[in-house]
Amino acid sequence: MRVALVINTSWNIWNFRRGLVAALQAAGHEVLAIAPPDAYSGRLESELGCRFVPIVMENKGTNPVKDAQLTRRFVAVYRRERPDVVLHFTIKPNIYGTLAARLAGVPSINNVSGLGTVFIVENLVSKVARGLYRLAFRFPHKVFFQNNDDRELFIRYGLIKPALTGLVPGSGVDLARFRPQPDAEKPVGEPFTFLMVARVLYEKGIVEYFEAARQVRAALPAGQVRFQLLGGLDEAGGVGVPRATFEQWLVEGNVDYLGTSDDVAAHLHRADCVVLPSYREGTPKTLLEAAACGKPLVTTDVPGCRETVQNGRNGYLCQVRDAADLADKLLTMAQLPPARLAALGAASRELAAEKFDEQLVLSQYLAAVAEAGKG
Repeated sequence: MRVALVINTSWNIWNFRRGLVAALQAAGHEVLAIAPPDAYSGRLESELGCRFVPIVMENKGTNPVKDAQLTRRFVAVYRRERPDVVLHFTIKPNIYGTLAARLAGVPSINNVSGLGTVFIVENLVSKVARGLYRLAFRFPHKVFFQNNDDRELFIRYGLIKPALTGLVPGSGVDLARFRPQPDAEKPVGEPFTFLMVARVLYEKGIVEYFEAARQVRAALPAGQVRFQLLGGLDEAGGVGVPRATFEQWLVEGNVDYLGTSDDVAAHLHRADCVVLPSYREGTPKTLLEAAACGKPLVTTDVPGCRETVQNGRNGYLCQVRDAADLADKLLTMAQLPPARLAALGAASRELAAEKFDEQLVLSQYLAAVAEAGKG
């Protein structure tokens, strides 16, 4: 069959759906990648063997005229490319791509990878978004959710029939690619390193991370601990931290900004603990990758994040939007003896293998694609 993956950036396909592309191809399907062009579009063709089909799509904003135009663009692409099944990811493809697939007569399978700002903040936009989900989600063959809290929320709001839903452990994690490195002796005097991997968005808990870093550094002797941040700036849509504000924070010297990287695993291996104080997630890929690398975790006790940590077994859960509680958990982590840290890390790897192996996700997708293709 010809299977189309539709996402709001080519970068997203490259970073989060490579395993799915390979699994579909191994099952004999032709894969189309439909997304706005960016620096990763060419790699989807040259390195993954997809055919890339560009589409214009604004990731942020809820302008009804522009969104109607997006639906028309999706319809035109689906009628021209004639996929047998369309896999939608991220909000706009999930809503407008699904409506277009219905109009074009193509079965669709959706993935709700977290609810985003529209469900974290209660306002007119969130009401409109729920109405759009309710309209669009009458039509998919299947909708996968990444945690049960999100699934139950959609059912409770009447946005989807329970029979259409499925549950997958996030995007899963490639346990062969992300794996613990042989223990290297930590050099004497090397600081304990915390790493946060996330885009510089308020809803990722970026303010709390910077404040917790300040508190922990003040509580410990100089040079004993360091805080790192890996991830891109994203000022679009008013949800990202403005560059000028972010640069002011960096001047304070509590967090080292690492920019972006295509080799996240290398940064994970150098960290002692991986942190994500997010307000809500689907299931965060960065924590799954950190767990698979055998790292202790600290994250918030919210949907999506709490699934990755069994409190005290492989890390600690903290209260959301609470920099003091985050600092308390990080301080505890930084002062643990090496044997206890190693036990937490080993438990993270076990949890990744038990619950988050990418193969668990891929098998469900392959089954859903085969089923949708028959219809």
